[in-house]
Amino acid sequence: MENTTEHFEHRDDAASKLGMWLFLYTELLLFGGLFLVYSIYRFRNAEAFAECGHHLDLMVGTINTIVLLTSSMTVAMSITALQHGKKKQAIRLLIATIVCALIFMVNKYFEWHHKFEMGTYPGSPTFKSLPHGDGLFYLLYFFMTGLHAIHVIVGSIILIFVIVYIKQDKIRPDKFALHENGGLYWHLVDLIWIFLFPLFYLIH
Repeated sequence: MENTTEHFEHRDDAASKLGMWLFLYTELLLFGGLFLVYSIYRFRNAEAFAECGHHLDLMVGTINTIVLLTSSMTVAMSITALQHGKKKQAIRLLIATIVCALIFMVNKYFEWHHKFEMGTYPGSPTFKSLPHGDGLFYLLYFFMTGLHAIHVIVGSIILIFVIVYIKQDKIRPDKFALHENGGLYWHLVDLIWIFLFPLFYLIH
């Protein structure tokens, strides 16, 4: 009976991992399409996109990149720690990951707040008066970084559930598929930003 239970748990874990990979594939298709749209509009409005890129805060973008890279490291380390039976260390590393996410969102808030003060957000009177190329840049900037921010929030919520389940021993060294899936999702969040950062902040 015990072997049968373990068999079903193993099958459920394999199914959940497959489901997560399929979900990540659809997410990559979504952002891949957005990157393609960005590339086309940038090619057609090269000067406008280059000029608008200079108005973004490179320091904030760089800090957020370092923060997310650090968070990917801590979430990977948490999985390793749990596999070695270090439950408390795994939880601490997940908390560190969530703190990194919070730092990222606070930095993004101040960056967006500055753009709102300038009136360059979609729908504002200033935005409507911008040249066509400038308007496209800020529209894509707010949409793509905003969509990424939503993924950061969702990823943080997933990791909070992982922490709760580890405390309740629903996630343990012999059953950690949800922990791995949460880590995979977080790596996706990091990967997307690795593309967003140079597109908006570096390529002038």
